[in-house]
Amino acid sequence: MKKKITILGIETSCDETAVSIIQENTGGNPLILSNIVSSQVNVHKEYGGVVPELAARAHVEKIDLIAKKAIEESKIKIQDIDAIAATAGPGLVVCLSVGLNFGKTIAQSLKKPFIAINHLEGHALSPKLNSKINYPYLLLLISGGHSQFLSVEGLGKYKRLGTTIDDAVGEAFDKTAKLLGIEFPGGPMIEKFAQLGDENYYSLPKPILNRGGCNLSFAGLKTAVLKISKTIKSDQEKYNLASSFQKTIEDILCKKSEVAFKEFRKNKKNKKNIFVIAGGVASNKNIRKKLINLSLKENFDPIFPPINLCSDNAAMIAMVGLEKYKKGINNKLDFPVKPRWPLDEKAAFLKGAGVKL
Repeated sequence: MKKKITILGIETSCDETAVSIIQENTGGNPLILSNIVSSQVNVHKEYGGVVPELAARAHVEKIDLIAKKAIEESKIKIQDIDAIAATAGPGLVVCLSVGLNFGKTIAQSLKKPFIAINHLEGHALSPKLNSKINYPYLLLLISGGHSQFLSVEGLGKYKRLGTTIDDAVGEAFDKTAKLLGIEFPGGPMIEKFAQLGDENYYSLPKPILNRGGCNLSFAGLKTAVLKISKTIKSDQEKYNLASSFQKTIEDILCKKSEVAFKEFRKNKKNKKNIFVIAGGVASNKNIRKKLINLSLKENFDPIFPPINLCSDNAAMIAMVGLEKYKKGINNKLDFPVKPRWPLDEKAAFLKGAGVKL
């Protein structure tokens, strides 16, 4: 009987210490044998955001324990793991270094292949953990640090159609939450506040909505929220602002998705219209609902990872590791940390003053 490929994945790009073991499943989606994620919410709560040095220290303290727990839960002997996959970027240098070095050490001691993983590629391939999808497909990656539309043409083959020119959508959620007095991380609580408010109470800006192609901008929206937050006098007004903010985000994402659909359709090789939405913000139920309805209306098949696999996790890192291992792709142990590591290396950098759209 042919041995099933087993991959250990490690993720420490920001403030989650995560280790997962997945196994090839002939004819179906890979089996997630374990997926342990240790959050650092309590570490960063009083600062209202991630403090890199504290995050790195927490990774160092927990990575060994989390790895042992993942191995125990998987019921796999560590010697039977075929390869070690670890996030090498993008992310915070001090955080990435912890997981990357830990992964290299395990690979070296077991004499197993080491595979350096792009964190964004983990999100891009995360739906393959629970859905049967083939390349190519359109991807909307929305997380705390990234907001991009990409044409996923194959493993390692990505064409960026649009990106944020300033803030990421998840960053806008967290900053809005902070202005409303919500503890970090604020995204999930904004969603709860929004359910209690009037989404039409405030009229908020939608920067570059009708220009810039698939590119996105959230800085102007964040500034408008800042100004209004200074005038709020009741909890109901907080709920109204949260609701109006979330609706504005939904409107922006839907409008820009329509533009991305048109761009994706221009490639006649794309025989099937598949729209994958991944990243932490993809767990927002209302955003999911709006994008599903839009996709079906535009004849696209919407696919999301399960909510527990939207935010940072190591199963998605192991997923990319599995795909690469099957193609014989691995890396040397001197592979460096890459704090900036775009999926589309040819795409122009579109952040900062002087950006023209």
